Amino acid sequence: MSEHDDTEPHHAASPTDHVLTELQLYGWRPFADEPDPRPLPDGDHVAGAVADIFDALIATLADTRLEPDLDDLLWSVTNVFHRAVLRIERQLDDNEQSQRRLQREQDGTEIKAVELENLTAQGQTMIERRDAFELMRDQAADHYDQHTGSAWRPRTGSMVNRHHLTAAMIDSRDFLAARRRAETEIMLPAGPKIAFSGGDTADHELIWAKLDQIRSKHPDMVLMHGGSPKGAEKIAARWADHRRVPQVAFKPDWSKHAKAAPFKRNDQMLAVMPIGVIIFPGTGIQENLADKARKLGIPIYRLSGS
Repeated sequence: MSEHDDTEPHHAASPTDHVLTELQLYGWRPFADEPDPRPLPDGDHVAGAVADIFDALIATLADTRLEPDLDDLLWSVTNVFHRAVLRIERQLDDNEQSQRRLQREQDGTEIKAVELENLTAQGQTMIERRDAFELMRDQAADHYDQHTGSAWRPRTGSMVNRHHLTAAMIDSRDFLAARRRAETEIMLPAGPKIAFSGGDTADHELIWAKLDQIRSKHPDMVLMHGGSPKGAEKIAARWADHRRVPQVAFKPDWSKHAKAAPFKRNDQMLAVMPIGVIIFPGTGIQENLADKARKLGIPIYRLSGS
C-alpha cells in the first residue's frame, strides 16, 4: 500500500466553485462584453487626486537638479489623461460600427436584441469614462497653466470638452444620433462667432483691448482664428485662453489645397457666418477674408498695427 493511498484524490473545481472563488478574491467584475454598473469617481476626489499629483512632482523636483525637466514632466502627466480620452474614442468608434452592424442584422430574435442592448449600454459606459478622463485632463491642464504660465496643448489633434453631452439614450439609433449631435456641438460651440485674422506682430495690448471690447458686448462669444503659431493669431489665442473664451482654430490644409489653403480656410471660416470679422494688418490672406466678408454683409473691424 502506498503511503499516499489514504489521501483525498484531487477533484476538478466546478464552474460554480470558480465563480465563488473569483467573487471572494476579487469581488464582482464585469466581463469585457458586459456594461460596468460600478459608479464613476466623485468629481471632487478626481480634482484632489490630480492636484496631489502635481503638488508632489513640483515639491519634489523644484529647487533640485531635475527642475529643468519639470515642465516636460507636467506636460506628460496631462498627456496621459488626454491619451486615455483618445483611446476610449477609438473604442467608441468600434462600438458604433458594431451597433450599425447589429442594427442591420436584427431579425426579431431575443438574442440579437439583447446583443444590441448590451452594445448600447457599453457605449454609454464608454462615454461616461471618456468624460471622466476629460475632467482629469482639464484639471491637469489648469495646474500646468498655473505652474508654467502657458496653456497646455496636445502635440497633435484637438482638445475638446463634452460636458454637455446628452445622456438620454433610449435605443441604439438614439444613441448614435445623440453622439453625432454632441460631436457637432463640441466642434462648433454655441454662441456668436467672431473671426480673427492677422499677420506677424507683437502688439498684444491693441489686440487684447479690441477683443475685450467685443467680449463686453458679446459675453458668450466664440473666437475663430487661423491657428497660427505666432503673430496676431497666437496673441488672440492666448487672450481666449486667459479669458476662458471658447476658440476654434481653422488651420489651412496645405496638403490638400497647396497654395490655395489659406483662402480655402477663409471660405470655411465664413461658412460658419460669424457676426463680425477682426482684421489685423498682414498679407493678401487678410484682405481676401475682408473682401469675402464684406460681400456677405459681415461687419469688419480693422486694427492698425504700431
